[in-house]
Amino acid sequence: MSEPEELQQPDIHTTAGKLADLQRRIEEATHAGSARAVEKQHAKGKLTARERIELLLDEASFVELDEFARHRSTNFGLDQNRPYGDGVVTGYGTVDGRPVAVFSQDFTVFGGALGEVYGQKIVKVMDFALKTGCPVIGINDSGGARIQEGVASLGAYGEIFRRNTHASGVIPQISLVVGPCAGGAVYSPAITDFTVMVDQTSHMFITGPDVIKTVTGEDVGFEELGGARTHNATSGVAHHMAGDEKDAIEYVKQLLSYLPSNNLSEAPVFAEEADLEITDEDRELDGIVPDSANQPYDMHAVIEHILDDAEFFETQPLYAPNIVTGFGRVEGHPVGIVANQPMQFAGCLDITASEKAARFVRTCDAFNVPVITFVDVPGFLPGVDQEHEGIIRRGAKLIYAYAEATVPLITIITRKAFGGAYDVMGSKHLGADLNLAWPTAQIAVMGAQGAVNILHRRTIAEAEANGEDLEAVRARLIQEYEDALLNPYVAAERGYVDAVIMPSDTRCHVVRGLRQLRTKRESLPPKKHGNIPL
Repeated sequence: MSEPEELQQPDIHTTAGKLADLQRRIEEATHAGSARAVEKQHAKGKLTARERIELLLDEASFVELDEFARHRSTNFGLDQNRPYGDGVVTGYGTVDGRPVAVFSQDFTVFGGALGEVYGQKIVKVMDFALKTGCPVIGINDSGGARIQEGVASLGAYGEIFRRNTHASGVIPQISLVVGPCAGGAVYSPAITDFTVMVDQTSHMFITGPDVIKTVTGEDVGFEELGGARTHNATSGVAHHMAGDEKDAIEYVKQLLSYLPSNNLSEAPVFAEEADLEITDEDRELDGIVPDSANQPYDMHAVIEHILDDAEFFETQPLYAPNIVTGFGRVEGHPVGIVANQPMQFAGCLDITASEKAARFVRTCDAFNVPVITFVDVPGFLPGVDQEHEGIIRRGAKLIYAYAEATVPLITIITRKAFGGAYDVMGSKHLGADLNLAWPTAQIAVMGAQGAVNILHRRTIAEAEANGEDLEAVRARLIQEYEDALLNPYVAAERGYVDAVIMPSDTRCHVVRGLRQLRTKRESLPPKKHGNIPL
């Protein structure tokens, strides 16, 4: 009696049989995870590794690599289960017609646990991306190291970290965390340029809740410890919190549109010559800064007035909200935006804001994206905690980032620019190419209240001793200080500001400035590498 048709093996001694055998193996590799595992994945609201790639890449553009790779381990019965692909799908394709490389961890195979061959596949596709100069996107959904393979798994992680480091600043690296990412696995996304997580689905931590409970006695859940909201709002590890996986993938596709394929190329341009006539919309900026220096306004409104179609693609909106970072376009050319946000802590710089902005400026500089900086900063946030946690060293990172940047740098001071924070926020002294100020700008060592207390301590004491009206005396001294120093013109006299402009003229100045700076060439002193105060 003949075998049922589905159990019959093709005759691999014939050409037709060999072709049929290949098709069988492809089918097996495509469905490496069991139907039950796929069902459980979908029940959690998660997509499979291949479904994610299908959503990310242009239709029919994916070319798989190492489809038939399998682990070689014989420990703990692993030799009885050797699925094709070994738990990760790797290859290349296109996003909006632009080449990218991708790896997607498959939680339906060994829980996505990383072994030796699995790691080799990721390393291989990363090397391929480096050689061809295309972005690499890692889709992370893994339980961690494959314990059965022992130190080979740890070695594979190390090889991946080294590739992440070598690729840093050469090709864009984007991490999608769409499930667990624990232990040593977290360091690969940490090195990459951007990390996107999914609310209530993604988790990243070095040690999980159970280990923490055992070692320290702390009782903490997955979400509080390493959920998407934690890493977007508290730790700063992630750059975007998506509502679901489709939202996360769309964010990555949009992000890629602002970045070049590599450090030797330019980002995609949708050229559209700007109309330099002042519009009613431009004139809205003339009234955006309140009369009172203590009254806030939303810097997003300023940013959107400058960008094409008022489209601003923000990064890390939940982290350090006192500084705003993100991408936009001017005349179709991508630009990076850094801006103090008066709505949060009056726009003060603190540790988290300094590091957030420094990281973003360095990313833009690495990938040839001009940086536009909007300044309204009363200084660094005072406090014992800030000092003890290293605001001096960590704030210096932002100085370093601006000073080493060679991309076009345009800075607009809208209101306050006090003390060291003035220097730090893309000042002329750090190498900015064009520094503009609005008439509302106040560029000085400090604000009027603090300055009067120091400069006129004796005058105030004498007035008090003589029984004079202290409030009237202070008001007069403050007015004198404001008239003399709290303006943009002292800085303009010294060339620290290239022009004092009407707010409504800002878009035109930015457009003209960027046109001129497209041919900017600047070289820094040769060195092995700098020693940024990490």
